[in-house]
Amino acid sequence: MPSASSAATPKAPSISHSAALIEDLTAHKTAALRIELANNPDVALVVHAMLLSVSYPYNSEQSALQLSLTHERLEPSMKDAESCKGLCAFNDLAENYGHDLPGNPADLFESLLEQPQDMVLMLLASNAAHSVNAVEKKCTHRKKGIEQANQLGRALEVNMPDWFETTGDSYFKHVNRTTIELSLAEARGSEAELSVRAAAKKSEAVAIADRLVAGTGWIPSPLRMAPAEAEQELGAERIAVDEQSPLRLSDGVGRGPVTFLPRDRPSRCHDRR
Repeated sequence: MPSASSAATPKAPSISHSAALIEDLTAHKTAALRIELANNPDVALVVHAMLLSVSYPYNSEQSALQLSLTHERLEPSMKDAESCKGLCAFNDLAENYGHDLPGNPADLFESLLEQPQDMVLMLLASNAAHSVNAVEKKCTHRKKGIEQANQLGRALEVNMPDWFETTGDSYFKHVNRTTIELSLAEARGSEAELSVRAAAKKSEAVAIADRLVAGTGWIPSPLRMAPAEAEQELGAERIAVDEQSPLRLSDGVGRGPVTFLPRDRPSRCHDRR
């Protein structure tokens, strides 16, 4: 007979769960975490997730929140990124905030908890600003988002001439003669328009426009924050188009429920000169 010492040691009892049950229980846990976070005014955890996305690339897995923040680089869309005042100022701001962040992303959450609330809110705004995108490309599916950028600009009271100076290099040499003439008429009046028109070569027209526009604060229309009235007109135009399409939306005056019917979406591609 085998000795007692050679007998197999019985396995100690342990709690075990099936994979399906673990998934179910952790779903309940997740639901509890969500409602607790939603009812907690402290934004440190949200800022923590955003900072990991912006300031600690490839470390987003260190947050319990599955937040993603889209940051599109602006340099590829610019002809001369180094001369952009806004881009330089924003990069400097991000660098300044970076000096106050811990080098190890694992230490970030504790560091945020120790920060005063005003600093946390500034970090929140700074990191949210990385996702602002008002770039109008030839083909875009973000038309409503771009229109909302005008609302954002008005709310922030952005004065674009503080951030962009219209010069020969920044604008006039990139447009045709007619555009130069009309721009000068808008900025300085008919006499300025005639001065540009009298130029023998485009390079001369550009030089004249550069000189006459200097100090006026005039900026091209794509840089302007469209007024609310213009947005309402654009909305009315879209409604008029929708009225002729299979898509019918209730306006709340007895027209019935919303009915969605399949249709081809018009292309948002537009030819920009």
